[in-house]
Amino acid sequence: MSRVLAAGGAAVALLAATFASPTASAESPSFDIAEPPYFTDVPPDQMAIDLLTVNGSGCEPGTAAVAVNEDNTAFTVTYSDYLAMVGVGAGATDFRKNCQLNLAVKVPSGFTYAIASVDYRGYASLAEGATGIEKASYYFQGSEETDEWTHSFPGPMEDNWSVTDITDLESLVWAPCGEIRNFNINTELRVNAGTSDTSSTTSFMTMDSTDGEIETTYHVAWKECPPEGGS
Repeated sequence: MSRVLAAGGAAVALLAATFASPTASAESPSFDIAEPPYFTDVPPDQMAIDLLTVNGSGCEPGTAAVAVNEDNTAFTVTYSDYLAMVGVGAGATDFRKNCQLNLAVKVPSGFTYAIASVDYRGYASLAEGATGIEKASYYFQGSEETDEWTHSFPGPMEDNWSVTDITDLESLVWAPCGEIRNFNINTELRVNAGTSDTSSTTSFMTMDSTDGEIETTYHVAWKECPPEGGS
């Protein structure tokens, strides 16, 4: 499985309103969602997604939502209150926030899908000695195959962050043809104080943006199912 990390993103409103404009950089080639073979068989009918359950300290009720892109090549998860922090003003459990989503995905007849790549964005303000960590995993209900990624951001840091996790074509995990399997998404933000002075500094990491929401984008790969079903 290929794992690609890039930098960039959008700022947080709550704690970063007075920060200077961030810079952006990239360490890896971009993912072209129009490039085959990922998106050569996009069905004409729209997929539908229902958000069944939401659990976790990073997505309290009413702070997470899901929407399908009009071109059927992605769906987005938006968060409006997802922030982990340590130091001044932080509670004992604020250093770690997580979110677990359970989605009912309905795909057009005769097609199946897989997650080709995922974009995560946010803002990090990390004191010297502190570290921010973003973790993510997703899997189909009843499947033993789970895609997992972890990204670490060392302090000092005052910047937007963005990571793109890309799955190689041969490693894609496809939903079973002819079956309805719920899709589960687990994410986590963690800020470790490390050697930073928590008595005089605050370190935080967020999946929020300046307007209160940030899109986590799941790029979808499609393929046609065999006439008699199968995977």
